Amino acid sequence: MGKLGPIERTSNAIRTGEVTATRVVTHALEQIEKLDSKLNSVVMTCAESALEQAARIDRDGSSSALAGVPALIKDLEDTEGLPTRKGSAAFADRPPATGDGVVPGRLKQAGSIVVGKSTLPEFALEGYTSNLATGVTRNPWNLDLSPGGSSGGSAAAIAAGMVPIATATDGGGSIRIPAAFCGLVGLKPTNGVIGRWPTPDWIDFSTDGPFATTVSDLKLLMDVLVGPSSGDPSAYPANAWKQYDNAKPTKIYAAIRTSDFGPLPTELNNHFESAVLEFANLLKLPVEWIEPGSLFGNDDPDLDWFTVATVEHLNSLGRDWVSSNFAQLHPASQEFLTQGMSVTVDEYLEARRRRYRYVRIMDELLAGPKLLLTPTVAEIGWLADGRLDEKSQPGSLPPEVYSTALQNVTGIPAISIPSGIMSNGLPGSIQVTGPRLSDSLLLGIAEQWESANPWQTSATGYAPFDSILD
Repeated sequence: MGKLGPIERTSNAIRTGEVTATRVVTHALEQIEKLDSKLNSVVMTCAESALEQAARIDRDGSSSALAGVPALIKDLEDTEGLPTRKGSAAFADRPPATGDGVVPGRLKQAGSIVVGKSTLPEFALEGYTSNLATGVTRNPWNLDLSPGGSSGGSAAAIAAGMVPIATATDGGGSIRIPAAFCGLVGLKPTNGVIGRWPTPDWIDFSTDGPFATTVSDLKLLMDVLVGPSSGDPSAYPANAWKQYDNAKPTKIYAAIRTSDFGPLPTELNNHFESAVLEFANLLKLPVEWIEPGSLFGNDDPDLDWFTVATVEHLNSLGRDWVSSNFAQLHPASQEFLTQGMSVTVDEYLEARRRRYRYVRIMDELLAGPKLLLTPTVAEIGWLADGRLDEKSQPGSLPPEVYSTALQNVTGIPAISIPSGIMSNGLPGSIQVTGPRLSDSLLLGIAEQWESANPWQTSATGYAPFDSILD
């Protein structure tokens, strides 16, 4: 059994009457007001409705798994009564949503109380969190640096102890990148384990998923969130993610990258090699190193991800809408969507077809089950406005900083696990990838690592959310 996290501790305390839901929700709103002026991780709050829901729980009681636990919703997802602006100035006048998205709805059904919405890069397109509507979001571990993206506001809010739950999505690394930079454990589930509706912007790549400060809390969130959704043709039955519950991995593969984008920075390379050795000793398994770019021959899932995602996002927004509103978009969005405009139908379909080959290669490589260890991110961090250094232009991150697209292209699960602290003050991390439907196996491995290498449950200088109970 792993360390009890703030989600479970808080829900237990509310159910048993140790603390009221009103006190807990008030604490979340107070922490947001106190801390977010520096972090800029919260788009809006809904104090009145949140306190009304808390008062009902205090009056009527609740046996739900997340009874009274406050949550922020990434402003990519609908939650009834609040607008969904997707980090875009072009969506500034959007009306409040009339219903809940899949994940916000399931959190509410489990008793969680929405207290507001969290920031993201425009349309969730980037690995840093900055947009023209809300500005730059900063990392509580180091305010000069980014919490990552696209679920950066959610990760920063959790790491700063403002809320115990904040939602995340992952179409190219948007759970794992912020989890890595904010010291959280974050799971990109097997695509289809958490049902999707409506159609994602990146049709086959995107999934909802959780991050948390402890593996115990991550497991609790998965229990709440998994299950098919009407309309999702790729959805699995509710218990499918536990297919490898009783399995033990038979081998570890390790790679500094899966695409041949050059060597890692020296500090990260040394950190990763040490983490691989420790994993091998912990799991008592042999390690086989894979050369970057050797798995897929002349093809590259990372490059095909970019081809497919740009076209599908352009189509999701509408080519005419993009052309009409182009001047209001963030420069990074302009570049991304312009790329989509230049892709031919043949190029798009060829990339879609290659995806089947990538899936087959990974299915066969990881059968056993076997594990693949890689860095979650191929840098130790970047500036909050999306630069690697002061000399670069904002939003100029090169593709070689990323190491997460393969799992989205193939739909296989991957978990980002905290691993030490880097020289810039941000947490280090390691990414563990397993075969399809090995989600619970990955959680078990993360729990083993957590027991052997416990990590902080809040950024340095910030109190964990559940300190209210101490």
